[in-house]
Amino acid sequence: MIGRSRLLLSLVCLAVLACAGPASACPFCSVQGQTLTQEVTQASMVLAGKLANARLVRNTDEIQEGTTDLIVDRVIKHHPILDKAPRNKEGKIVLTLPRYVPIKEGEQVPFLVFCDVFNGNVDPFRGVPLKMSKLPEYLAGALKVKDEPVVKRLKFFFDYLDNEDSEISNDAYKEFGYADYEPIREAARSFPAERIARWLSPEAKTPGYRYGLYASLLAHAAPEKDRTKYVQLFVSLLADPDKKASSGMDGILAGYIMLAPREGLAFARKILEDPKREFLTRYAALRAMRFFVDNRKDVLTEDEVVKTILPLLDQGDIADLAIEDFRRWKRWDLSGKILGLGKKESHDTPIVHRCILRYALSSPKEDCKKYVAEVRKKDEQLVLDAEEILKLEQQVAPKSGSK
Repeated sequence: MIGRSRLLLSLVCLAVLACAGPASACPFCSVQGQTLTQEVTQASMVLAGKLANARLVRNTDEIQEGTTDLIVDRVIKHHPILDKAPRNKEGKIVLTLPRYVPIKEGEQVPFLVFCDVFNGNVDPFRGVPLKMSKLPEYLAGALKVKDEPVVKRLKFFFDYLDNEDSEISNDAYKEFGYADYEPIREAARSFPAERIARWLSPEAKTPGYRYGLYASLLAHAAPEKDRTKYVQLFVSLLADPDKKASSGMDGILAGYIMLAPREGLAFARKILEDPKREFLTRYAALRAMRFFVDNRKDVLTEDEVVKTILPLLDQGDIADLAIEDFRRWKRWDLSGKILGLGKKESHDTPIVHRCILRYALSSPKEDCKKYVAEVRKKDEQLVLDAEEILKLEQQVAPKSGSK
């Protein structure tokens, strides 16, 4: 039974991440890994300087052991061990790191080094080449605003989203990715709309995964007088034959709707009504619709969203996702439609049947109770598993203020 519970918990975690539940962070971002600020917080010591004087002690086919000196130019995060460290003629701290970094004799290579200190020993665990980078200055600024309100922090990181150094721009993007929607919305009102629009232009070298965030920022930053111009930009991005912006389509469509609700909603409806559209295109439109229920009911009502995504119930390859949303939103008024889906040949799959069962188990309606009773007679274990999944889901699902 323990093994079954662990398997079910894993499945629930995947389901929560994939579809159900309002996002606890930026709804149109895809981020992994820690921000540099988080890494600095966890490190014992962070130093910027130049690697020099590499000494090879042991060299085999499998390993190179030795030491390398770090001539410290800037202390990003101090540790008391530095107070006793030797200094060179220029008065700079020189730390001997227990790592061999192959550099030419007499050469000095700029690096940012993250270290742990244990029992008086320095253990460097990450190094970032600096070259001509302004990473130390950026990181110092990021640490200054670390404890400031999120809105103020985002205003700092906005200016680095298009930095030429990918280490800096990616970190700034992560900071937005881990921020909740409301602070992003508030901060974006003060951002220069034309600058964001340039990031979305065909000439820009913007990575595709950033289009969703940038489009939503533009929707919040757009002055009333320029809305028509930016709506046209969104339409052109959605019609892009090269699909450069496809990974950010949910944010682009949401931005379109925020600037022109009726026009944008009609565009979304055409996508969701057409089963011949690519699955990922319909799924992106579904994610955009979820955004309005979870975050912006002032733009679209829940009933408008439900009416728009209702056609997905007739599409066997994506009906399960729509059913899960209707369950999460407690739309028990759709039970008559949902309970009958399993009888359709196109929907006769385990995943659809399980979603219908979870919907029925969650609903207080009599027709749903009757449906559960009938399934229980045929396969009691299936119902028990579904009940356990619902219990586990409550433990792992992100908290939400929306219904």
